[in-house]
Amino acid sequence: MQKPALSDEILMKIEKPARYIGNEINSIVKEKNNVDICMAMCFPDVYEIGMSYLGIQILYDMFNRREDTYCERVYSPWLDLDQIMREEQIPLFTLETQQPVKDLDFLGITLQYEMCYTNVLQILDLAQIPMFSKERTWEHPLVMGGGPCSYNPEPLADFFDFFYIGEGETVYHEVLDLYKEYRRMGKSRQEYLRAVAGISGIYVPSLYEVTYHEDGTIASFEPKYPDVPKTVTKQIAMDVSDICYPEKPVVPFIKVTQDRVVLEILRGCIRGCRFCQAGMLYRPTRERDVEVLKHYAKVMLKNTGHEEISLSSLSSSDYTKLPELVDFLIEECSKQRVNISLPSLRIDAFSLDVMSKVQDVKKSSLTFAPEAGSQRLRDVINKGLTEEVILHGAGEAFEGGWNRVKLYFMLGLPTETLEDRKNIAYLAEKIAERYYEIPKDQRNGKCQIVVSTSFFVPKPFTPFQWVRMCTKEEFLERAKNVNDTIKEQLNKKSMKYNWHEADVTILEGILARGDRRLGKVLLRAYEKGCLYDSWSESFHYSLWLETFEEMKVDVDFYTTRERSYEEILPWDFIDCGVTKEFLWREWETAQSERVTKNCRSGCAGCGAMKFGGGVCFEDKSAVC
Repeated sequence: MQKPALSDEILMKIEKPARYIGNEINSIVKEKNNVDICMAMCFPDVYEIGMSYLGIQILYDMFNRREDTYCERVYSPWLDLDQIMREEQIPLFTLETQQPVKDLDFLGITLQYEMCYTNVLQILDLAQIPMFSKERTWEHPLVMGGGPCSYNPEPLADFFDFFYIGEGETVYHEVLDLYKEYRRMGKSRQEYLRAVAGISGIYVPSLYEVTYHEDGTIASFEPKYPDVPKTVTKQIAMDVSDICYPEKPVVPFIKVTQDRVVLEILRGCIRGCRFCQAGMLYRPTRERDVEVLKHYAKVMLKNTGHEEISLSSLSSSDYTKLPELVDFLIEECSKQRVNISLPSLRIDAFSLDVMSKVQDVKKSSLTFAPEAGSQRLRDVINKGLTEEVILHGAGEAFEGGWNRVKLYFMLGLPTETLEDRKNIAYLAEKIAERYYEIPKDQRNGKCQIVVSTSFFVPKPFTPFQWVRMCTKEEFLERAKNVNDTIKEQLNKKSMKYNWHEADVTILEGILARGDRRLGKVLLRAYEKGCLYDSWSESFHYSLWLETFEEMKVDVDFYTTRERSYEEILPWDFIDCGVTKEFLWREWETAQSERVTKNCRSGCAGCGAMKFGGGVCFEDKSAVC
């Protein structure tokens, strides 16, 4: 029996000790001596957030199906335990067997959002693994990164041995098999990294050299050796019905953010919103077979005891078998008194009909995401949603018994004007008016409309990757415009307005489009105490500003500067399937305020057809 890493005395001192003790239902324990490879999958945030992430559950299950491999889990210790571990010199440990992470062969870290970057350094630091990849030997685990932020891995390039670009079900087995072979042959760590770079989708930062122009832009980005690929192509699973999926996901002891069975129904999105990175990265759209989903729904509910099941996708309404799946879930879940959650639905009669079937008599709030207040700006971002559709959908919802609506918008979008911002308030007012058109005796209480705005961040591999980002002052002025206009509305008592923190947005924007020169900034900010930057109570923007000044890094270079088409972007060496030519074409189309058809209505030639499947090869006449 492995000795616990934390004593009972320490566990009594910290918040939520169940975050660290393991032994959850369906967690997997193997005998270390019976396997060749020991590894851990890490989510660099607190346990409750990491346990809600489907990706790690999939990879955890996939790796542990290998007889020669044992995969455990690790999450970021919260601030209370972080302090104790430093004081007591307790190395970071895995949940399953409490063994030190530094003794493993691989440490896989998922990068879901930029604000977790200092937590990545916390993981390495507490694990007592050298921060820089160049300082590691075979005595240390190979540190690999994946997830959406790995599509611009450059700010973290110095800290990772390699990155996996794409979906994990494809070439990870090759990576592990090569490791076993090279260790058996007595090869060096550097020889392994050189060889693993030859596997499609693997990026080894130390094997590439970057030079810069005097103005700070990239002059060249080249491999150091002729056998290292110049372009890294993302890996993608085309048959998503046949790939690994956990039938026994780990069930936490404490409440987590997504405490439910998660059923991934499709990957990708047909819509092509120009601000949305995920919609571009995960092309082409691929659906899971409905019979496969029915099977997973049954066995996962049985194996977990969860009281809720949620459908996971970027746009659930676009799953072609949704009516059949929902009817099955209603029948199956009603027997077990299990709730059904349907996020990512569009505002249309079909979606509202689906939601009315699965929600209780007491209707919960509906969430709509118009993203922009005016039709002009919705056309710029290719939202594909008209005011008529929004108001009709809201009306259908109100008449169906809902009275609470959440509306999500973005501020700081390209070409945005004051009139566009005022239209956010006007649209909310029109939705409120639609509610009060219903006879008083037929209304379900008082109308409640919550308007929330986030601030726009240009992301890699989107048509807006070249545009300038607003300053903090510009963001706050835009939020004030909306707030002032809402206060002028007739139904202002029915409306509540929230907006995102501008400081956090600026930092996210810097890291999203940053290059590897930001590595020194990340390390210095971490040394100054920056940690859990996505948490308001622990975010210290003043420390970041001090660090940028100390390291002589120009914030405006990464935020408010326009990029040209000719400029080499830090992520240009990655082929995500969507071509740079297409993205630029979409940027030009956005400036002319024109909409591009969704993928089922007509191919726009984005480049994803080269993967040879998915929506690109559907019979358009059948689904148009």
